[in-house]
Amino acid sequence: MAEDQNYNVLEMDQGNDGLGKVEIAPEVIEVIAGIAASEVEGVAQMRGNFATGVVERLGKKNHGKGVKVELTEEGIKVDVYCLMNFGVSIPSVAQKIQDNIRQALLNMTALDADEVNVHVVGIQFENQKIEADYETEE
Repeated sequence: MAEDQNYNVLEMDQGNDGLGKVEIAPEVIEVIAGIAASEVEGVAQMRGNFATGVVERLGKKNHGKGVKVELTEEGIKVDVYCLMNFGVSIPSVAQKIQDNIRQALLNMTALDADEVNVHVVGIQFENQKIEADYETEE
């Protein structure tokens, strides 16, 4: 596996079967990691910026939101920014996020992430969700 400097994609070594090469863009890894992190129970939502919020209100789901992928000489570094539900064990949910992302990347791309860093940027309380639902109904 080597990083192609010109296109900023991950090139996979498939052996000498002569069929060609497989390249994976970092955005693909972001989407896989974002979906894997969102599936973990205890994660309220992934952190995005203003632009992703506007785009999601227009109906397009951004699955890579809250995930940053960095391709380095050492390997793949994934940073996940998420909000947790109130009352969950943050260390155990963070461990499940790391395990789920590693497993999803391994299953879908045959790549192993060297680092999966979980950044908890907030806590979602149950009454915040109810208030947000009430505001959208008006």
